[in-house]
Amino acid sequence: MSISRREFLSVLAAAGVNGFPMMREASAAEVDRLYNPPVTGNVHILHMTDSHAHLDPVYFREPNVNIGVGAMRGHLPHMVGSNYLKRVGFQPNSRESYAFTYLDFERAAKQYGKMGGYAHIATLVKKLRGTRPGALLLDGGDTWQGTALSLWTKGQDMADAQLLLGVDVMTGHWEFTYGQDRVKEVVNKDFKGKIDFLAQNIQTNDFGDQVFKPYVIKQMNGVSVAVIGQAFPYTPIANPGYMMPDWTFGIQPDHMQTVVNRARKDGAQLVVVISHNGMDVDRKLASQVEGVDCIFGGHTHDGEAVAVEVRRASGGMTLVTNAGSHGKFLGVMDFDVRGGKMVGYKYRLLPVFSNLLPADADMQALISRHRSPYAAKLDEVLAHTEGVLYRRGNFNGTWDQLVVDAMLAVRGGDLAFSPGFRWGGSVLPGDAITREAMMTQLAITYPYCTLTDMKGSEVKSVMEDVCDNLFNPDPYYQQGGDMVRLGGLTYACAPDEKMGNRIQDMRLHGKPIDMNKTYKVAGWAPVSQAAATSSNPPIWDIVEQYLKHQKVVKPLTPNRPRLIGMPADPGLAEYKV
Repeated sequence: MSISRREFLSVLAAAGVNGFPMMREASAAEVDRLYNPPVTGNVHILHMTDSHAHLDPVYFREPNVNIGVGAMRGHLPHMVGSNYLKRVGFQPNSRESYAFTYLDFERAAKQYGKMGGYAHIATLVKKLRGTRPGALLLDGGDTWQGTALSLWTKGQDMADAQLLLGVDVMTGHWEFTYGQDRVKEVVNKDFKGKIDFLAQNIQTNDFGDQVFKPYVIKQMNGVSVAVIGQAFPYTPIANPGYMMPDWTFGIQPDHMQTVVNRARKDGAQLVVVISHNGMDVDRKLASQVEGVDCIFGGHTHDGEAVAVEVRRASGGMTLVTNAGSHGKFLGVMDFDVRGGKMVGYKYRLLPVFSNLLPADADMQALISRHRSPYAAKLDEVLAHTEGVLYRRGNFNGTWDQLVVDAMLAVRGGDLAFSPGFRWGGSVLPGDAITREAMMTQLAITYPYCTLTDMKGSEVKSVMEDVCDNLFNPDPYYQQGGDMVRLGGLTYACAPDEKMGNRIQDMRLHGKPIDMNKTYKVAGWAPVSQAAATSSNPPIWDIVEQYLKHQKVVKPLTPNRPRLIGMPADPGLAEYKV
C-alpha cells in the first residue's frame, strides 16, 4: 500500500487536530521539505539498516569520537560534530544537526523528540512508494537483535514487522546469533516468497555450497536491477562461531566479482549490493570490484547524508552509502538508468522524526500485539538517571561506564571488560531506567558474565587485539566493533602505532599494571561455548541488581584513554567528556 503526497499531508493535518504530539516549531512546509523529496530517475531504492530491533521511537546519541586511520583519516565516515556538518552542508542547531551529530544532544533531544519507530517508518515508506511506484526496500541487517522483546521472541517480532513494512531484500549479522537453524526457519518459512535473504559470502563448510541466494534480479520500470547480498564477513569471529558451525563467511571480493559478472550476464542493467561490511570495508570493496553501481552499507551505524563516490582502477565509479541505525533514517536513492547503464543519481538520507510522522495504525497494532504479553516486565522502573546515558563512539560511553561499574560492584574483580557494541538507545537526564531501557544495552543470546584470572600481559594482549580490529589501517582487518570498554583500568592509546604498541601506560588505581601479576577480570559476552554455564550469570542480572541498589545514577564520566600521537582529526576534534 502507498499513499499520495496529498493524502500524507491530510494525515498530518488530522493528526494535529486530534492531538497527535506534533512538534510546534515544525511547519507544514518544513515537513513537506523533509519528507517529499523530488522524484528523479527511473529506478528507486529505499534503504534502512541496523535498527537493532527498536520497534518504538528512540533517543540515540551519535558519536563524538570516530577516528579514521591510514587512508581513511579525514574522510567519511570519520567526521563528527561541526566537522561533519560542514562536510555535508547542514546548519548548527538544526533538526539535521540533532539527527546526524551528538552536538548539544540533551537540549536538542528535548526540542525535537525521539526518532525512528517502525509505525512511523511505515508511514514514510508508504508515502515514498506512492511517489516512486515499484521502489524496492532494502534492509541491511542487525534487525532481529537489540531489545528484550526481540530476544524473548527469538526475533519473531522483527520478522513480522519486516513483512508488514514490505521489505523486499535483506542480509544479516546479529541475526545469526539466534543460531543457524533459527535463521533458516525464518528465511524458509516466514520470508518464503516475500523477502529475499541474500548473502553471496556465506557457504557451507563441507562442499562450499551457497547457504543463501547470492543475488536476485528485480524489474522496475523496464530496468533489470540486480541486488547482491553481503553479510557481515567476520560473524564467527566477532560473535560465537558455535552458533553457525556449518557455515563460512568472509569478505570474498573475488567471489563478489564472479557474482557481479553473472548478474550482468543475466541481463542486469543496474547492480547494487546490500552490505553489512561497515563503511570502510565497503569503500575498499567498491574500489576493487568492477560493475557495481552502488553499495548500500551498514554495520558501523554511520548516518551519512551523502553518497560517497569511489573510483575504481578502471576509472569507473561506485557509490557507497550508509543509512545509520536504530530506525533513525531511511535512505532514498533515485537512479537514472538509460542505455543499459546508470547515468545519474540523487541520494537523500531522511531523518525519521517520530513527532512529524503519524504512526501507521496496522504497524502500531502489530507492535502492541507483540509487546503486550511482556509490557509489565519491560516497563518496570529499576532506577533513575541524573545524567544522559548513551553508548556510541570509539571509546567508553556513559552506558558502558554503568555496565563496567556494575560488574565491579556486583561480580567483583580488579578490572572489567565490556564489549565495544554500538547498539542501544540513550536515556535523558531525569528519566527512568526501565528494564526495557537496560536491555537495549544487553540483549544478546550469550549474555554470560565471567570472572577470569588474567596476567597483566594477557590483559594487554586482549586490548591490543581489539584495538587492532578498530585501528588497523587496512579495512579488511577491522573485524569487530569499537574499542573494548574498561572499568578500573586507565590507559593511553596510540592509534597510529602498530599492533603491540598501541596500548600504553596501563594503570590500576594510579599504579602501573604488573605484566606478571594475575588479576581478576570481570567481563561478559564471551564467544566461547565453555562460558555458557550456570556459574556465569547473565549480565542483565548483574546490572539490574546494581541499578536497584543505586536507585539514582549520578552523572557518569566515561573512562576514556589518553590519546598519543594523534594529528588534527575531524573524527575527534571534540574529544572531551
